[in-house]
Amino acid sequence: MNNVKKIIDTIPNDVTLVAATKYVDSDKMKVLLENGINNFGENRVDSFLTKYVDLLDYDVTWHFIGHLQRNKAKLVVDKIDYLHSLDSLELAKIIDKLRDKPLNCFIEVNINEEESKNGVRLEDLDSFISEVIKYENINIIGLMCMTIKESDDKYQQFLNLKNVMDNLNKKFNLNLKDLSMGMSDDYLEAIKAGSTYVRLGRILWM
Repeated sequence: MNNVKKIIDTIPNDVTLVAATKYVDSDKMKVLLENGINNFGENRVDSFLTKYVDLLDYDVTWHFIGHLQRNKAKLVVDKIDYLHSLDSLELAKIIDKLRDKPLNCFIEVNINEEESKNGVRLEDLDSFISEVIKYENINIIGLMCMTIKESDDKYQQFLNLKNVMDNLNKKFNLNLKDLSMGMSDDYLEAIKAGSTYVRLGRILWM
């Protein structure tokens, strides 16, 4: 983990580093806390609940960055600060019902129309937005995407998501400002394209 300080130095002050902690335990997360990283992103509900209890005494901002199944949403939505993977109205309804204050949410967009990926399809995004903004306890702050892993044009994919957000702001008179995009292999490209939240895992533990 000697790489942490070097990675932090590559990230502008206006970009939030979310440590994707899927493969590490609470002790390693405490090392990140000692280095000034307190935004943690979890993919799995069970793992999140364990680490949440372990780190109750620490100042942690919790992000859920994986696909959140509706039947497990009730276990986490009152404990997290950000959800990066809002992808259905059914999930939005559950969150709205369970929360007593708005949850900061990124809408996950299936930017490349991949059958194997979660996320709202581009053709459904307008209707999705028009409905989800009605919920009092859903605070849409921006969009999230996953790129094609083996692609050599990730920068363009990130730009596409930025353009989608700009168009939504104009069409619905919104003020969405945040983009959750970029991981260990491509976060610098994502930042160049306008990302404000990068989700870094493996690169932090090297």
